[in-house]
Amino acid sequence: MLSSLLQFPPRESAYRRKFLNNTDENLFMGSFESFAAAEAGAPPSKAVGYANADASDLYSPQIYFYDYPGLFWLGRSIDAGLTRVFDLGGHVGIKYYAFRRVLTYPTTLQWTVCDVPGVVESGRAMAVKREATAQLGFTTDYRDASGCDVLYVSGSLQYLPTRMDAILSALAVKPRRIVMNTTAVHPERTIYTLNSIGVAVCAYRIQHHDELLADLARSGYRKRDVWRNEGKPIEVPFVDGGDKPYYAGCCFDLVD
Repeated sequence: MLSSLLQFPPRESAYRRKFLNNTDENLFMGSFESFAAAEAGAPPSKAVGYANADASDLYSPQIYFYDYPGLFWLGRSIDAGLTRVFDLGGHVGIKYYAFRRVLTYPTTLQWTVCDVPGVVESGRAMAVKREATAQLGFTTDYRDASGCDVLYVSGSLQYLPTRMDAILSALAVKPRRIVMNTTAVHPERTIYTLNSIGVAVCAYRIQHHDELLADLARSGYRKRDVWRNEGKPIEVPFVDGGDKPYYAGCCFDLVD
């Protein structure tokens, strides 16, 4: 590992050491040709991806300032009777627990979280402990989103090898509404990089913003709203254009 670090200039080598030794920061490193190439380029010293036991304890059910645009549209959706929510990459149900403090959940609400097996196992145990199993369920297959009212995607699309248009095309019945929040985007192009979350390193796609919106439109959806999650930083040092990514969200409705 030391010999590989020495091939880089001092500042970049120092950052790479920081990345490799990271325990609690949200750091990014490198540029790759594809999501698969980024995954293959992950350092061997840490676990790769969220499919490891330590990842189940990473997040807590809090509402952060950047949650509010997605929370607004999700609340409007539930009030309008769109009560079958599919939370793609929703961890152990953190947004279900967080948002129920400020939203009125109807008894008809069915909130399904899709995540990796280890996280889902922890989520199911937590739901039993918190007596939430009547409304909160779990799956490891995103195709179970077929027929849901709202596909909610908060901070997870960038970690998935499958793009949103491919996810939607795999569903027998498309969701009536898509609410996306804190999605990593770039104003000019798509960048594939690595993200250190402390306990693991993950392949990470920062998608061209307009391309993502075009994917949704081609999939049969009409734009209701778009926004930028100001104040949530993201930067890929030592990569051309790595200072331009940002987090964004949107609400799209299926065209009848």
